[in-house]
Amino acid sequence: MSIQEVVHNKPSAVFKAVFLSTALLALLGMTGCASKPQVNNSARYAVAPDFYTVRSGDTLSGIAARYGLNYQSIADMNDIAPPYRIFVGQSLRLKHTGAKRNITTQAITQTAPIQRQSIELPKTVTTTTVQPAPTTNTEKVTTKTSTSKNLGWVRPSTGRVLQAFDTAKEVKGIRFGGKIGDPVVAAAQGQVIYAADGLKEYGQLILIKHVDGYITAYAHNSKLLVTSGQNVNAGQKIAEMGNSGTSQTMLEFQVRLDGKPINPSLVIPID
Repeated sequence: MSIQEVVHNKPSAVFKAVFLSTALLALLGMTGCASKPQVNNSARYAVAPDFYTVRSGDTLSGIAARYGLNYQSIADMNDIAPPYRIFVGQSLRLKHTGAKRNITTQAITQTAPIQRQSIELPKTVTTTTVQPAPTTNTEKVTTKTSTSKNLGWVRPSTGRVLQAFDTAKEVKGIRFGGKIGDPVVAAAQGQVIYAADGLKEYGQLILIKHVDGYITAYAHNSKLLVTSGQNVNAGQKIAEMGNSGTSQTMLEFQVRLDGKPINPSLVIPID
């Protein structure tokens, strides 16, 4: 080749030289890259155990990030539903392996059974009968008859007896005769519980209450000298004889015991 040809072909040669140089550098670069050590991403995570015991401050996502796992996969393996709550001391499965949870339990020492104690009862039971001490009733039983005598009964009128006690004839007391204005006295001590003319058939009437259920009645008076609630003594003048409620001047005197009429001659003197 002549110098002129060389001169004419110089750009082409230069281009080839440059191209070859570029290709060589690229090849060297590729070779260098291929020989550069690779970084293992798994080196950033701790080795996950088969089971993990939850500690204070742990979260499901935090545990998964620590071991490079998916928290949803851990939740599925342990049947944990959203919001994925876990508890301190909880054992979580982290791998799909056949390993079993290592659960440590303390042995329970069984205490000796309670022995029943048998107590023998005496075959013969001795009973002692205590005889009550005899009691002597020294209190006197006061009958209503004796009490009525203690009241100091007196005759309510000095007039003669017109009609005696006779329930068959509807005479429930003793009827004494006399004149209008003759004195009528209380047959015994007591309290006036009625003094009015509200009962037409009895006219102006007085009722006196005594002890032990006795009540005395004084009917057909012309004038009343006591009022209801007043206390009276035996023989005290309480009214004047009359004929109110009847056609004859008289005193109708009745004695009632516990609400029932009795013969006045049992308590007052007649003779």
